[in-house]
Amino acid sequence: MITTYRKFGLVLLIALSVGFMQSCKNKEPSAIKIFVKSYANQALPGVKVVIIGDVTSNPETISYVDTVITNESGFALFDVAPHYEKGDKDYEVAYFDVIAASTVQSGTGYVRSRIHTTAVETVYIQ
Repeated sequence: MITTYRKFGLVLLIALSVGFMQSCKNKEPSAIKIFVKSYANQALPGVKVVIIGDVTSNPETISYVDTVITNESGFALFDVAPHYEKGDKDYEVAYFDVIAASTVQSGTGYVRSRIHTTAVETVYIQ
């Protein structure tokens, strides 16, 4: 009878430990949201947006390139969680050059990103 309680207690302790370890993980997304607007402040859908990791930044950013087309609201959303997974456990900040281009217009920007947050930047193109 006592060994049954011990086994049950041990199983319960293991289950609680696993639950606590899972709850400590940060589940917030790591994302970059780039709004693309005209100089008249109009949102521009259908614009190609490219982010490029700034390897010359301080602290250094790991090499990274991604491309997304702006949606009907004029923004491109990048999931940069895979980028942070490439770095070591202390890699929490990254810097990206931003290029936005349509068939006749283009513009550039720069954005600072932190792990488990959404960085927001606006690029104006003409």
